[in-house]
Amino acid sequence: MKKYIYSLLIFCVLASTANAQTNLQRTPEGAQYLIFTHSPGNKIQVNDVITMDVVQKTDKDSVLFSSYVTGHPGKVQVQAPQDATDLSGKVFMEVFPLMAANDSVLVKIPTDSIFKGHEESRPPFLPAGSYINFYIKVEKVQSLNDAIAERNADMAAMHTAETAAVAKYIADNKLIVKTTPSGIKYFITKTAIKPRPLNGDTVSVNYTGKLLNGTVFDSSVAAVAAKAGLQQDGRTYEPFKFALGHGDVIKGWDEGLLLLHEGEKATFIFPSSLAYGEQGSGPIPPYSPLVFDVELVHVKRIPHPLAKKPLVKKHHPVAKKTN
Repeated sequence: MKKYIYSLLIFCVLASTANAQTNLQRTPEGAQYLIFTHSPGNKIQVNDVITMDVVQKTDKDSVLFSSYVTGHPGKVQVQAPQDATDLSGKVFMEVFPLMAANDSVLVKIPTDSIFKGHEESRPPFLPAGSYINFYIKVEKVQSLNDAIAERNADMAAMHTAETAAVAKYIADNKLIVKTTPSGIKYFITKTAIKPRPLNGDTVSVNYTGKLLNGTVFDSSVAAVAAKAGLQQDGRTYEPFKFALGHGDVIKGWDEGLLLLHEGEKATFIFPSSLAYGEQGSGPIPPYSPLVFDVELVHVKRIPHPLAKKPLVKKHHPVAKKTN
């Protein structure tokens, strides 16, 4: 919290200072920048990976985005932009090599260049002649190899912690589960005898999604949503319908529901790799395994080609030898 307040104070000071500056540098594309600090150390090189905090503001100082608010600094590899019209990419490629770790910069990108050719997309708070102001603090600079090694180590550590957390959840709740090759753990709580769905079929599913700590983050059941404080005005609480295998849902759902017969209920424990992964989503933190209580209410089937029967070679007895 202290770091967050301190960082915001720094950027408020930088913003007021930048507005008073008359020595902004200008790029050939019409962008402007001002480097506030010149820290010792190696300058950023092409292919380096930088970790940076970013605040985006309008000319009227309205915050459009802040990595301090999201709590996740950005990571980017310094590379020449692939798109020739990418003005911000060109500008950052010009500015970053002038900076080192711990440096701060203001980069002003003209909105006229951003919305050139599609003015209909311009929002009213970014009028013609205005700028988007990027306040950037470079927290860390790494070579590509070092960044890859760090990422691999972090992912291995998170995977180990995730595996341990799932094992503890199963032990604490005294669950007996089956495990698929992909890592889904599940158990059936109500059996049925109707056929299982196939990819392409449309399924209707009642569900409640939880974190391992029991926090409910979503439910299609009104009573459950209300109890968790998640009930949304205007939302119709009913089974969720989607076509299996089209990638419209997290991978765990596409795979897991193929294991159930129509009418069955089950609890799935999805590893984060089959859920929202390293990014997370809303109330779901990165690298979170998820628990779903589901009921496969209905399956609307589509015509499926009949499975080909394997060819069976006829056995021909060996002819007896004649003398």
